Amino acid sequence: MGNRHPNPRLAKIHRNYTVEEVAILFSIHKNTVRTWVKQGLSTIDDRRPMLIHGRDLAEFIQAKRVKNKQSCKPGEIYCVRCRSPKTPAGDMADYESLTELQGNLVGICPSCSIMIYRRVNLTKLDQVRGQLDITMPQALLHIDKST
Repeated sequence: MGNRHPNPRLAKIHRNYTVEEVAILFSIHKNTVRTWVKQGLSTIDDRRPMLIHGRDLAEFIQAKRVKNKQSCKPGEIYCVRCRSPKTPAGDMADYESLTELQGNLVGICPSCSIMIYRRVNLTKLDQVRGQLDITMPQALLHIDKST
C-alpha cells in the first residue's frame, strides 16, 4: 500500500473528507492521514468523525511537495540512491545526446558510486555546467568546430 507522491489535484476543493476517504483517495494508510493532521493538516472541528476540507487537503499536499523538492545547483546532478544533489566524482560528466538539443549529463555519485543523470538542454549547458569538466561526443565537437 502507499503512494509516495499524492497528487493534490485529486482532492475536490468544495468537498469534505473523512480520514478513511482521504486514505482511499490517495491509496495511503489511514495512519498516514492522521500523521498529516498532527503535522498541521487542519480539520473542520474537533469532533468525530474527523473531517478535512478538500481545499485544506490540496494545499497541505502541495506545500509538502514544495518543501521536499531539492533543486540541483549548477554542477550538481541528483542521486536517486542518496536522495540529494551531488557534484559528480572528479568534477567530471559526459554529455549523451538524445535529440538535437536535448541530452543527459552522466556522472558518478561520489558517495555511493552509482551512475547519476541530469536531463539538460544543449543551449543551457553553460548555465548547468558549474565547475564540471564535460566530455562531449566526438560528433558534437566536430559540429562545433565547423561553425
